[in-house]
Amino acid sequence: MSHHPGISIDPYLPEFLQRDLMASNTLPPVSRRQFIKITGFVGGGLVLGFSMGPGAQHAAAQDDGSGATKVSLNAYVRIAPDGAVILYAKNPEVGQGVKTSLPMIIAEELDADWSKLRVEQSVISEKLYGQQFAGGSRSIPLNWEPLRYAGAVARAMLVTAAAQSLEVDEGELTTEASYVMHANSGRRLSYGELAEAAAALPVPDTRTVRLKDRKDFRLLGKRISGVDNPAIVTGKPMFGIDQRLPGMLYATFVKAPAIGARAVSANLDHVKSLRGVKDAFLLEAKGEPIEFDPASAGMLSGVAVVADSTWAAFKASRELEVEWDESGAADDSWSDAVAEARRLAAQAPQETLGRSGDVDAAFEQASNRVEAFYTYPFVAHADLEPQNCTAWCKDDGSVEIWAPTQTPQSAVEGTAAFLGVPQDKVTLHQLRGGGGFGRRLANDSVIEVVAISSRVGAPVKAQWTREDDMHFDYYRPGGFHSLKGAIDPAGRLSAFEDHFITFTRDGSTPVRSGNLSPEEFPANVLPSARITQSLIESRMPTGPWRAPGSNAIAFAVQSFLHECAVAAGRDHLEFLLEVMGDPHWLNPGDPRSLNTERAAGVIRLAAEKAGWDRKLPRGRGLGLAFHFSHAGHFAEVAEVSVDTNRKLTVHQVTVAGDIGPIVNLSGAENQCEGSVIDGFSTAMGLEITFEGGRVEQSNFDRYPLLRMNQAPLVKVHFVDSEFAPTGVGEPALPPVAPAICNAIYAATGHRVRTLPLRKEGFSV
Repeated sequence: MSHHPGISIDPYLPEFLQRDLMASNTLPPVSRRQFIKITGFVGGGLVLGFSMGPGAQHAAAQDDGSGATKVSLNAYVRIAPDGAVILYAKNPEVGQGVKTSLPMIIAEELDADWSKLRVEQSVISEKLYGQQFAGGSRSIPLNWEPLRYAGAVARAMLVTAAAQSLEVDEGELTTEASYVMHANSGRRLSYGELAEAAAALPVPDTRTVRLKDRKDFRLLGKRISGVDNPAIVTGKPMFGIDQRLPGMLYATFVKAPAIGARAVSANLDHVKSLRGVKDAFLLEAKGEPIEFDPASAGMLSGVAVVADSTWAAFKASRELEVEWDESGAADDSWSDAVAEARRLAAQAPQETLGRSGDVDAAFEQASNRVEAFYTYPFVAHADLEPQNCTAWCKDDGSVEIWAPTQTPQSAVEGTAAFLGVPQDKVTLHQLRGGGGFGRRLANDSVIEVVAISSRVGAPVKAQWTREDDMHFDYYRPGGFHSLKGAIDPAGRLSAFEDHFITFTRDGSTPVRSGNLSPEEFPANVLPSARITQSLIESRMPTGPWRAPGSNAIAFAVQSFLHECAVAAGRDHLEFLLEVMGDPHWLNPGDPRSLNTERAAGVIRLAAEKAGWDRKLPRGRGLGLAFHFSHAGHFAEVAEVSVDTNRKLTVHQVTVAGDIGPIVNLSGAENQCEGSVIDGFSTAMGLEITFEGGRVEQSNFDRYPLLRMNQAPLVKVHFVDSEFAPTGVGEPALPPVAPAICNAIYAATGHRVRTLPLRKEGFSV
């Protein structure tokens, strides 16, 4: 769905990201005034900053009328006289690899020696860096061109300084591995030797700076190890859970089993008497925290236990006896929701989201009609590192926060609103997160610890238990699709209908991540399609989960397309390519919209690499699925076998993707491999159920993540396309479940229409 001429914003992104990305996408081209040069730091040298994002070009450099330019310290590139090259990574790192890939973009154009430079996490400041967040697979596409120019401008200034020093023409000079070289004389100067001279030069207009041709890339497209990998494998403290401060206290915050209940009283005197406990107190609810909002200043009601260690806080919390007022709490029932969805599916939809062609006529003229009802559950994020945060509310009214958040600027905004202080009184230090997948877009854990620290007047680290993490998530909402397909006499899909049944909090709009775009594939490529919707009331908190919306929609739609192919007596590969139609952009002129030629390309590539036409033994099958999300075109083929006891083995998943130029091949492959593991694990056995507003799963014994010995071999292939780069953290996940389910049908003849797979009798 296009929201602006020439611009597409993924309709399944959270609203705050859609808003910010619209602002980012409408920025003017990079200008000279957006570059910032800072000289005179200790030791001299060259520091180059580059301003990006909404408002950043205005805050970064302003003319005071005297001809002088006031600048803000916004460094992406720092080159010291001793030759040290430091590059700054602006976005949060939660395992998606941007702390490595973003500096790689700068280093490529700078021609810096990657083996010797250092990467550091930048400060958090919208004025200096524009939007800083990890979500929507947008880090690479939003930063690709600006960071290339940041490196290219720095390189151009170093070349100019070298030309002046060597008294030669700039055209005679080349750069490589942090050196400027003059081939005719054999002389060369290191970037460190040139740093101070370069710092004295005017910043060139970006229109005069040449970016590299892709054929000249030395670094991009190669496999580069993550910059934090040595620290991770040697156990260095770098995650939120590792944070330590002098005089720090440790806290846990106990909330009600029924989501939204209010703490009325507790045996606080007893808990305070326990060993190691420093304080215990009730905190009132504020705002509407079950509504997903990264900048929310709200929190649930509960009881804080503050102690001299995390273990002491956890242990003492087990002795809490709390009186909860559940009059305003959620009372949702998953079993009731399933029954209600079945009832709604048999009735006329409540509203029509989109329609094209004459759907009724197409069904009347069809030689075959296919109908099916698909169900998928709520799921939790289950990050390896449960939610945590450290905060220090100081006597002077300032606040310092150390957090593994995906939305640091929103955390600052929410904290300032909660405490009633200006945002410039809040400083946030970005820490590496042990997984995110959308969970750390919300900052509820930040607000909780800020509330506790403001009460005790000391630095506090609040640590969630695994049970907290599972009970108080912003879940991927479950959903239901009542699907119909019309097969014409030639065996083609002539019409498609999806009656989508989802959840609502306000009675009129879907819950977060529970929406369906009327332009969802294949409705956007067929001559006749109808997308309708019905809503079920719910108060369960929901939010973005890796590849929001697409992660579940793909299962239903891509599985159903396979049903249609079978009903038509057609090969699925041939059928799916035919559905794509003639090569075209869905929204001409919008490089982030679906391109059916790119889609067909990855479908063919996945099938070819997987050996689509080969014979397989009985009980073994191949399944194909395609999905377009987050501007990424991905197709996958799963090879599975099922024994007589319905034990499922996924032997291999072949991934084919088109995301434009690859920045870090190792990181891109890693994201695809992780997406397959995540997708299989979720499809196989993960679900969140609830009765009376109480989540029934509390740990991995009832939320069984995939084990290492159950993981399939994953082979990843990328199309070497010339399109603008897109992210890869999310779009490889949606095709996983339908590819596996279609393979199960090929192996057994059993059609999977309900997830997780164990609900239909399968095991691993």
